[in-house]
Amino acid sequence: MGKNKKLIRELFRSKVFERDGYVCRVCFKTSEVLDAHHITDRNEMPNGGYVLENGISLCSECHLKAEHFHITEKTKHFPNFHPDDLYSLINSSFEKAWNASQALSSYI
Repeated sequence: MGKNKKLIRELFRSKVFERDGYVCRVCFKTSEVLDAHHITDRNEMPNGGYVLENGISLCSECHLKAEHFHITEKTKHFPNFHPDDLYSLINSSFEKAWNASQALSSYI
């Protein structure tokens, strides 16, 4: 990973955690180590989707559920982990995240 990309990744993490008050946005745990989860997979977004509109703070348990959804695309076992549900928790959408990710290209 290039130096610029590492910086963008760190900024992504810190901005997501800051916006979310260092709390899991799904279960509101504060005592766990948090992950800055890409709501839409990095590989499906322009420039890796390292934008605030595509990130959400999740505890390790909720992050595993969100990743399970990415792999299986099934909500039966983990309701409320569809990307639309996660976007709604941060007042964002796929379209907002896509547009912000496209704009990121001038920085990478």
